[in-house]
Amino acid sequence: MSGPRPILVINPNSTVEVTEEIAAAVNALPGAAGRFECVTIAESPRTISTDQDVTEAGARVADLAATRPDAAAIIIACFSDPGLTEVRHRVRVPVIGIQMASVMTAIATGAPFGVIALSPASIPRHMAFYDRLGILHHCAGEVGLSGVSALDAGRSDAVYAETLAAGKQLVAQGARSVIPGCAGFSPRRMQLETDLGVPVIDPVRAAAAMAPGLI
Repeated sequence: MSGPRPILVINPNSTVEVTEEIAAAVNALPGAAGRFECVTIAESPRTISTDQDVTEAGARVADLAATRPDAAAIIIACFSDPGLTEVRHRVRVPVIGIQMASVMTAIATGAPFGVIALSPASIPRHMAFYDRLGILHHCAGEVGLSGVSALDAGRSDAVYAETLAAGKQLVAQGARSVIPGCAGFSPRRMQLETDLGVPVIDPVRAAAAMAPGLI
């Protein structure tokens, strides 16, 4: 007898190390063993940062998703949710973007959330997304780091110092939970939560926790 169909987790950037960190995050969830398959899009940039990156990555994500009819669900593991709408039009299974999953998880707590972006340039794109969803009033603010890579978000001590400072600023602005706005932040979630004293919602884990219930 064959096992359950995989939940396909697509890293829209080309950094294999980030995909490995995504895999570690989802496979740490209870009951995750053998459920998730994490893949990288080699043709993409190492970090999805500009609007053009998001548009081009979205097309690649949709093309890849269309080749995987075996998947039980698809998770797009980039905070800009590239290709989310297009993928939903092309496949017949649940499709979850990590940005959508994390903000909905934060809203479920009933308290304002804050977001840490890799760069200030990402903030208008994220804010437009919250506005389209009608949830802008739930966001206490968003702070951009100095334009760091997805890989350094989870590995660099200097970037962690920036991340902690941004988190403290968001808490001071009224955030009662903090969302690190990139899949690459996953290895730092527990440390950041301890240092900030508020829940830190890993977007990757938020999406992975939702997926089984939607299948």
